[in-house]
Amino acid sequence: MMTTVRSDDPLDPPGTDCDVVTVPARQGLEAVDILRRGACDAMGPVLHDDGGATLGFLVPPGTAAAWDVPGSVCTETDGRGLRSAPEPPVEGSDWLLPPGDADLATDPAVLREALGEAQRLIEAADGCS
Repeated sequence: MMTTVRSDDPLDPPGTDCDVVTVPARQGLEAVDILRRGACDAMGPVLHDDGGATLGFLVPPGTAAAWDVPGSVCTETDGRGLRSAPEPPVEGSDWLLPPGDADLATDPAVLREALGEAQRLIEAADGCS
């Protein structure tokens, strides 16, 4: 699982802090496809870990306080930490969808729906085998 790197640099631009929702890679990749197919304007940067086991969706700060989606974890940054910068903000990760190619953060409500749909698709596919 990815870990948060915190930064208290006063020179960091305001309004770029994010929390991160971490999900298993299979569900996360399905969710990315769902969000892209829906021509979603609310999709922010997405991280993947070097081992390919998880994806991390950057979401607005404060999302962790109300995040309750089974199978995922939302890491709170308390207004510090994850920044959508060109370099991945988490050691051992890289960008699947880098900043500049996306909004500042993924809309949590839209992500919640996409993750639910992705889980249903995975369960249906696994049930067919």
